[in-house]
Amino acid sequence: MKTLLTGATFLAVIVGLNLTAGALDRQAQATLVEAPRFEVDPMWPKPLPNGWLLGQTIGVGIDAKDHVWIVHRVDSLQATETAASQNPPTGACCKAAPPVLEFDTDGTLLHSWGGPGQGYDWPLSNHGIFIDYKGIVWIGGNGGRDGAPGDGQILKFTQDGKFVAQYGSAQQSQQIASNDTTHFGRVAKIFVDPKANEAYIADGYLNKRVAVLDADTGAFKRYWGAYGNKPDDTNLGPYDPTAPHAQQFRNPVHCSDLSVDNLLYVCDRPNDRLQVFTREGKFVTETYIATKTLGDGSVWDVAFSRDPEQKYLYIADGKNERIYVLLRKTLEMLTNFGDGGRQPGQWFAVLSIATDSKGNLYTTETYEGRRLQKFVYKGIGKVPRTQGVVWPGK
Repeated sequence: MKTLLTGATFLAVIVGLNLTAGALDRQAQATLVEAPRFEVDPMWPKPLPNGWLLGQTIGVGIDAKDHVWIVHRVDSLQATETAASQNPPTGACCKAAPPVLEFDTDGTLLHSWGGPGQGYDWPLSNHGIFIDYKGIVWIGGNGGRDGAPGDGQILKFTQDGKFVAQYGSAQQSQQIASNDTTHFGRVAKIFVDPKANEAYIADGYLNKRVAVLDADTGAFKRYWGAYGNKPDDTNLGPYDPTAPHAQQFRNPVHCSDLSVDNLLYVCDRPNDRLQVFTREGKFVTETYIATKTLGDGSVWDVAFSRDPEQKYLYIADGKNERIYVLLRKTLEMLTNFGDGGRQPGQWFAVLSIATDSKGNLYTTETYEGRRLQKFVYKGIGKVPRTQGVVWPGK
């Protein structure tokens, strides 16, 4: 009898454990959401030739061939990192790569160019790269410090590095002037709309506005600040998550990207918010991301999914080291992936993101991150709300 009771008790425990496990499994399944899935490709890109190193990698763009373009800051590399280029050389390795690099879809370096040249002013600190529908490469710059000369120009080149045009002037007086229609104030990023042939400028690190230009001539067409207000350059002080919503952008205004349905998504980075406008600058809506993030802020860059409706919006957060996935039309947060670190699938200061025609996502890192990574699109599926590192086969 005792043996029978012991067996029955054991069976009851097993059944209870199974029921509990089933409940936990159902609970876990209930927390999954349907969203785009990604895996990091730890073998992409291929090694650079010539002992080349990347500095702060400050922009990424995709051209019509799905080639991946990046721009990095040569001067951010230390002498101990570039021993081979010192005079005299202090070692066999290494050298700074040219500022602009083009990779094919396999991650092979195709071309490289950039730096000071005749007829234009290369930025003190380049920032952002965009390849427009005509194949023109646009580059901004955010160099300079308050009270000192800095970058006030936008540059255009052909894909083989031939200079095309410069809008604005370098080494301008750094008097803050967000209502100036002749100069820029440390541009963070450019986006060119092929329908209207207009360039949207995230202007940026000194000014506090979005500016819209004729993409062929550089002529100013319109500009605005947060909520569509006239820009006001009053110093707002540090971001306070408990304070009322700021009615102006804080520096830097870090992106201004246009969707297929003509909505402009603007990264108000240190205010931890993304604001959405019409092409004419009318405020539509906003969302806040990781609102307790101080300092660098949480909204660094955006990219769109490559389905015809651009159903999903990706937001890079270089402070918390995440990529957030949102439903674009509602700005509902679905999931996030990534983590801080040095290994593939991790980041230190993920700054720029872009998607190719297959939906793959590319990221660059600034500060000490200095890296380009590829995240392979794996289709739509069920994922946790917080995924962590999206390692292959995870």
